[in-house]
Amino acid sequence: MTQIYLVRHGEPDYAPVDSRGLPGIAADTAPLTPVGAKQAQEVADLLSGIGATYLVSSPFTRALHSAAIIGHRLALGVRVDYDLRDWLPDHTGSWRGVADVRAAQAEFEAYGGEWPEGIQRPWEPLSQVRERARAALARHTASTDGPVLAITHAMVIRALTGETGTAHGAHEYYRYDPADDVT
Repeated sequence: MTQIYLVRHGEPDYAPVDSRGLPGIAADTAPLTPVGAKQAQEVADLLSGIGATYLVSSPFTRALHSAAIIGHRLALGVRVDYDLRDWLPDHTGSWRGVADVRAAQAEFEAYGGEWPEGIQRPWEPLSQVRERARAALARHTASTDGPVLAITHAMVIRALTGETGTAHGAHEYYRYDPADDVT
């Protein structure tokens, strides 16, 4: 069984995206704030003693920026996996701002993270987030015996661990056993 440390990216700086009025998925290009960069440094220092042998990241800029800082401090290369990306509030990628995302999150919470029976919603259900994240981790844990650092997002961490509200730059320990995915 591989040890996995799920790390939420540091605090993002959405000002460059918001000031340009960029919609939807463009928010995923937001870098870290100076505080977010410090959070990534601190989590790298905190996890330096675990002997991580592998680092994989979401492709979103805030996660990649965190992974670059962590990887540099721990002398680990950064691998990228699209399936560790953040939750999608609208599969079309056309949300216009934080108000649209919050509305999707409110509906997501009202339905317990899953679509109502027989009704598809534009947001990604928690079960789909879990399925794609587990598949990503299975791909990456297959090639290493040592602990893995996965730099990702709060919703991915929630889908895998049940933990809600993981703070920026925080981490959750997750034990992954591929046998759990065998039915």
